[in-house]
Amino acid sequence: MVSNKQVILRNYISAGFPKETDLYVTTGDIELKLPEGSNGILVKNLYLSCDPSMRPRMKKLEGSYVNSFTPGLPISGYGVSEVLDSGNPEFKKGDLVWGRTGWEEYSLITAPHLFKIQNIDMPLSYYIGILGMPGMTAYVGFYELCSPKQGEFVFISAASGAVGQIVGQFAKLLGCYVVGSAGSKDKVDLLKNKLGFDEAFNYKEEPDLNVALKRCFPEGIDIYFENVGGEMLDAVLLNMRIHGRISICGMISQYNLEKPEGIHNLIQLIVKRIRMEGFLVLDYYHLYPKFLEMIIPRIKEGKIVYVEDIAEGLENAPTALVGLFKGHNVGKQVVAVTRK
Repeated sequence: MVSNKQVILRNYISAGFPKETDLYVTTGDIELKLPEGSNGILVKNLYLSCDPSMRPRMKKLEGSYVNSFTPGLPISGYGVSEVLDSGNPEFKKGDLVWGRTGWEEYSLITAPHLFKIQNIDMPLSYYIGILGMPGMTAYVGFYELCSPKQGEFVFISAASGAVGQIVGQFAKLLGCYVVGSAGSKDKVDLLKNKLGFDEAFNYKEEPDLNVALKRCFPEGIDIYFENVGGEMLDAVLLNMRIHGRISICGMISQYNLEKPEGIHNLIQLIVKRIRMEGFLVLDYYHLYPKFLEMIIPRIKEGKIVYVEDIAEGLENAPTALVGLFKGHNVGKQVVAVTRK
């Protein structure tokens, strides 16, 4: 039996930004050997992913595709882990995996949604970022849903985040004109100077988002990759071109509201024959091998770069997760539980 540090949700949070006091770190214990006949997988967690989709799980959900967290128990999310013991024939001791795990030092996974990590020459933390769920989200939303063409005009909200930074680089590789919005000067500079965006703006400094988009896209927007929702989506609808496409993977501006904001410009979907589609990356993991085949060579060639914001230690995980919803992170927010 060994000690097992864990991040626990204190109580459900119905509305408003989560606070560090809504989570606490405690120490339990765990046996590092599976009981006889178990088909579970015992893992040591190396890296944990802070994702916007974790905020809705902090409240009582009904009819959602994911379950609420349970107050008093460790929260869960995507992680990179090492298999310590396995009763599942698909995994063996020593395997490196990524997928759903608990926010704790060690987890017993009974219903595995795990992928084996084959390319260990890449940074392991990438498997909860560019080579994991965020990368797949960018790939599916941009290529599969938006059917991009060379030279099109592409706009990405929350563009410096885990997904947005990848979408922008995909679009640039295709020869598109790419603009991103972000919430600080540093993030805007990152988009333009490191990630290769053609233009970027700080939405917090724009009194009128419609005016900002018209300035950046005088000819209109062909593709909008939606991460934000609310006022941004409303302004984008006014600036879409005929037969534009909108891919919706998240709406982070709405997650902390008790009552979601209304969208007033939906008639533009008819007038401009716009296709707007939401998606869950869970439905597309059959494309994961194809995705890796495309992206790994481009990372190795330096054609795609990835920015991470890494918090060290499980004790700093609540601060990292809460900061995500206030825009404190620059790039993909990761918690390093232990490095390998």
